[in-house]
Amino acid sequence: MAPLFAIAREGAEIAILPLARRRDYLTDLGNFYAFWFRPILSADGGALLPALARDLRRRHARIQLASLPTEDGTAALVADAFRASGWLVCAGDDLPNHILEVGGRSYAEYLAGRPGKLRSTIKRKAGKLTIELIDRFAEEVWNTYEDIYANSWKPAEFQPEFLRNFGRREGAAGRLRMGIARADGVPVAAQLWTVESGTAYIHKLSHTGESAALSPGTVLSAALFERVIDHDRVSRIDFGTGDDGYKPDWMESIRQRVGFDLIDPRRPRNWAAIAKHSVRRARRRLALTRPAG
Repeated sequence: MAPLFAIAREGAEIAILPLARRRDYLTDLGNFYAFWFRPILSADGGALLPALARDLRRRHARIQLASLPTEDGTAALVADAFRASGWLVCAGDDLPNHILEVGGRSYAEYLAGRPGKLRSTIKRKAGKLTIELIDRFAEEVWNTYEDIYANSWKPAEFQPEFLRNFGRREGAAGRLRMGIARADGVPVAAQLWTVESGTAYIHKLSHTGESAALSPGTVLSAALFERVIDHDRVSRIDFGTGDDGYKPDWMESIRQRVGFDLIDPRRPRNWAAIAKHSVRRARRRLALTRPAG
């Protein structure tokens, strides 16, 4: 990855857009594991984004940004700044972000509001598993986590060493929350969470394929929810992006993470991409106006 930090300053105000160079375009300086992407702004730094966008347009033809939050105005701020600076702002990926606002509840109060099937599963299966919760990084624990992940239904880890280093850093900072579930002493499920600034982030979940009948992921999730709600006293739990069917059982709200394909329409090499976006928009409009049935 080749970073490019686009920076605008005026007096005490500053706006930083952390980007990365690809072959013939720029992207956000994010990674596979990121929960969101935001520009870094001082109190009134957002006013500098149009000037930053104009300067980028002189130097680059296309920028792709992903996972911008909508709830705090970030996505709208970035789109408006680039649109005002002559960029064509095309829609990229739009991903749901499931969250739970704890609202001062205890774990018992939270659990009482979960679907009956989930509560029944936790009650029936909990006695068949031993749960270990860890808040400091240890190589042997991480090795166990990786073994479980490798024997789960999930594809190979995208950047395992990056994730291990993340675990080391979060553990040293006191933010790491991991869980291991065992059946008859055999590790069958593992989860990676972190806690920071009043929010618990759920990063990775996995269980071995042969242990599915024990619902180890459900039981382990319940233990970690109890830990972060009653012990860490978090105000929010963030389940990241994705619309997995089990997330609504645990979460109560959905926010959006949006992406933008920012294109300089003056560049002939961009015209094919502009045409593709135009076709996509036309298809979306047609789908919205087509009568049901």
